Amino acid sequence: MIEEHRLSGGYDGGAVRVGDTVRRVSGPWTPAVHALLRHLEEVGFDRAPRALGLDDQGREVLSFLPGAVVGAARPWPGWVHGDDALRQVAHWLRDFHTAVAGFVPAADAIWRERAEWRPGLIIGHNDAAPYNAAWLDDRLVGFFDWDFAGPVTVEWDLAFTAFGWVPLHARQVVAAEGFTAFADRPRRLRLFLDSYGWGGTIGDFIPIVQQRVLASAEGIRRAAAGGDPTFARMIEHGVDTTLETAVNELADFPAV
Repeated sequence: MIEEHRLSGGYDGGAVRVGDTVRRVSGPWTPAVHALLRHLEEVGFDRAPRALGLDDQGREVLSFLPGAVVGAARPWPGWVHGDDALRQVAHWLRDFHTAVAGFVPAADAIWRERAEWRPGLIIGHNDAAPYNAAWLDDRLVGFFDWDFAGPVTVEWDLAFTAFGWVPLHARQVVAAEGFTAFADRPRRLRLFLDSYGWGGTIGDFIPIVQQRVLASAEGIRRAAAGGDPTFARMIEHGVDTTLETAVNELADFPAV
C-alpha cells in the first residue's frame, strides 16, 4: 500500500503527499485549474505543479514542489520577510503573468470563486502568499494550491501578492507572523513593485489593494453562506474580519 503523508496548513482539510505527488480533494473547478497548469507546462513555465489527473479516489493528482514551506509555523521563518524573497516573488509573478497571457479558458470553465473570464483578464493564481510557496536553497521553487485560480486583472493578482509578502495585512496578523517593521513597508512595497515592473505610484496602488482585499472578504462570506466548508472555516477563524481590518488600516498608508 502506498504511504500517504498529510501536509500541514490550509482550511480545506489538507492535502497528502504520495511519493513525488500531492493528492487533494477535487471540485467543480479542478478541470479548469488543470487546463491552466497544462498550459503553463506547454509554454515552459516550470515553477508551478504539473497536473497529473485524478486518482482512483477521485482526488486531483499534482506533482510535488520540493523545499521548505511555512506550514503551520508561527512566527513564520525569517526568509519570508527578506528583501530577496520580495524580489524573487515579484519576478515569479511577472514571469507567470507573461506565461498565462495567452491562455484562453474554455467557455464552460468553472472557477472556484465563480468569476467569468473576458478579454483583458488573465487567470491569476489569486493566492500567491507565503503559505503557498516552496523554497529550496534560498530559491523560490514555485507556488502550490491553485484552487483559487480564476479570472482577474493583472493588477488584482499583483495586489494580493503584495498584500501577503510586503506584508500589507492587518498589523495584528503580520505581527503574529513575525513582521513588525511597519515603518519599512513603503520601501518594501516600492521594491516589490519595481521588481515586478509596475511603474505606478504607491498612492495609485494602495486603493487597488484595498478593493482586492475587500472583495476577498466579501467572497469568503458569500461562499460560506453558499455552503462551502473551506470558506466556513475561514469565517470561524475570523479571516474575513481581519481582511476588513487591513483595508481600514491601509487608509493611513504613506502615499510616497
